[in-house]
Amino acid sequence: MISLLSHLLNGLSLGSVYAIIALGYTMVYGIAKMLNFAHGDVIMIGAYISFCVVFYLELPPVLALIIAMAVCMVLGIVIERLAYKPLRQAPSLSVLITAIGVSYLLQNSAQLIWGANTKAFPKMFTLPDANLFGGNVHIANNTISMLDGRLNVSGNTVLTIITCVVIMVALTLFINKTKMGKAMRGVSEDKGAAELMGINVNLTISVTFAIGSALAAVAGILLCSTYPTLLPTTGAMPGIKAFTAAVFGGIGSIPGAMVGGILLGIIETLGKAYVSAELGDAFVFAVLIIVLLFKPTGLLGKKIHEKV
Repeated sequence: MISLLSHLLNGLSLGSVYAIIALGYTMVYGIAKMLNFAHGDVIMIGAYISFCVVFYLELPPVLALIIAMAVCMVLGIVIERLAYKPLRQAPSLSVLITAIGVSYLLQNSAQLIWGANTKAFPKMFTLPDANLFGGNVHIANNTISMLDGRLNVSGNTVLTIITCVVIMVALTLFINKTKMGKAMRGVSEDKGAAELMGINVNLTISVTFAIGSALAAVAGILLCSTYPTLLPTTGAMPGIKAFTAAVFGGIGSIPGAMVGGILLGIIETLGKAYVSAELGDAFVFAVLIIVLLFKPTGLLGKKIHEKV
């Protein structure tokens, strides 16, 4: 039972990272109707920025997080303005090829700046030791493990899960309660009608990219804190899996991105633990295919009826 619980916590932690990344994918798709496949590499840039702030400048981790988010927000806006804005009316294939080109540009730029060698990511955040549930669960800054029948949970796991919940709640309130959030929903429904109603479509899309890129920076730091290695290709596979999670939950749906990310993380962890460590990734994509066969719009996706 404790072994299963440890795997579930690992899956929940990993799934929370996927969910944060998937939120960026689903926001951009829901509002700009495009897939930003360079999103995974923004994760890597955010991780490198925080690495430099902590390792070289020796600044506090919280400040590193803020700086990484700010840099990634600016990067997201620049990418949208230079690479995607000129292609608003272009075929989707052109946008897809451009996104892949931006992805390779970011990877190779990171390799030129920081080199291709693996870097040991510093432990960013710490939590005080705590014993919960009569001492059966111990929170400390180590990996999830079992010792003398007691479950040891890492502080990074707790922080990752809490961060995911806070981001989800904050983003939902932002979309539903703020003026910019309402503008995003308007642009998502109909760009032309939104512009006629006085909404600045260009600004709205730029803000969407900025928010998604800031979330990517948070996800990159959390991911590298749990798996403390950093490479120019660090964001590639998590980006693909997060996109899969967004499709799994229903692309364009914010709750769907969170549900899809968490379920994907749990499925991946349990698959590697109980089925095959080598086939864990294949198991994840197989489950996605099965779900889409029965519900093509994803778990929380809605069918869109187009008038002709």
